[in-house]
Amino acid sequence: MKKLIAIITVTGLTMTRVHAQEQPYKTPAQQLILTSEDSLNRNAATGKTVVSGYGNASYQRDFNEKVSTVALDRVVLFVGHNFSEKISLFTELEVENAIVTGPKSDDPSSGRGDVSMEQAFLKFNLNSHQYLVAGLFTPRIGITNENHLPVNFNGVERPIVEQLIIPTTWREIGIGLYGSMDRLPVNYSIALINGLNSAGFHHDSGFGEGEGLGSNAGANNLAVTASLQYRLRDLKFQLAGYAGGTVGLSKRSADSLNVGLETGAFGTPLYLGEFDIQYASAGWAVKALGTYAAYPGAGRIYQAYATSVGSGMYGAYLELAYDWLHRNGSAKQFVTFVRGEALDMNAQLTDLQKRAGQLDETLKQTHLIAGISYFPIPSVVLKADVQLMHTGPQNPALVINPPNALPYRQNDQFLHIGIGYSF
Repeated sequence: MKKLIAIITVTGLTMTRVHAQEQPYKTPAQQLILTSEDSLNRNAATGKTVVSGYGNASYQRDFNEKVSTVALDRVVLFVGHNFSEKISLFTELEVENAIVTGPKSDDPSSGRGDVSMEQAFLKFNLNSHQYLVAGLFTPRIGITNENHLPVNFNGVERPIVEQLIIPTTWREIGIGLYGSMDRLPVNYSIALINGLNSAGFHHDSGFGEGEGLGSNAGANNLAVTASLQYRLRDLKFQLAGYAGGTVGLSKRSADSLNVGLETGAFGTPLYLGEFDIQYASAGWAVKALGTYAAYPGAGRIYQAYATSVGSGMYGAYLELAYDWLHRNGSAKQFVTFVRGEALDMNAQLTDLQKRAGQLDETLKQTHLIAGISYFPIPSVVLKADVQLMHTGPQNPALVINPPNALPYRQNDQFLHIGIGYSF
């Protein structure tokens, strides 16, 4: 039934995405921050080149392990250009974790950071209600994937469900149609992108490591994404979905694994559906999201690559926030919030995985995050939050080096402090 829902979510939607900032929606204290990138998206003067960007840094304390870490999580530079009234270029270059080094022969783990293109696409305006994008872009799935600037979400870290079940920031190469209806408050999107690579899937990170990210990604397999948004005064509803192949091997290579992998455009498919609601009014804001991913070929992937990804994964969260300064008329904001999250990356396993003892109940998790965000100006934020995590018990059969393994704790607490900006 859940698989059927995921399929209907994808096939029942029509058309495609509108850029995240094209029609700003209120966050707890303000509209989504408008940057120079947004001015380009709103058709800046022909010949204009735009520079923009965002970044964030964080401190984390793990109270179980009694370990603290600090990181410059990311710095992103946006450069865009408006060639004409019809054609614009959007690019974002991201540096994660401050330093990028190549692995040394005596220390394979010495590579510390990452440099990647977060987006690089051309936008073609078709008319006042529709446009095409072509290149590397972020599909509209979930709340955070398009709206991932640190000033646009609560908490130092992005919602966990939108890291592990919906891998934010998820981007692929493809072509997408975005639009809005003339007489209804509806946005829609549909896109054709390259598929995922199941060889990169991992049991505790789902399918996120199977993204192509524009890096010589296989295109033997493809995927379709679609979304539909509806606005009703202070409410916004979104239904989005994904369906795509996960085996980009040639048929000959797939057959050589002798496990019955399906190849082709939608071979060994993965389906994902999500529904979310956002509300913002008088300083209050509510966000709710639910998502389910169905992967019926998980057993064959386990046989092929010895990695056990759930054949069913789900996640949901509910967040309530309030801006205590919304009545004073200034640009300053002081937001308090609480968010509850629940997810299970092993919600379902194939019979083969069960017989092999692959159930990992540590991937059934609940998180309670409460914190504050202070905006001295709308484009700069200071954040702090406390996270309480609870997981299921550990499966002894999955423990590496059991004699020396530390006892597993199902509960943990974290403190996060961070800063963020956009311009």
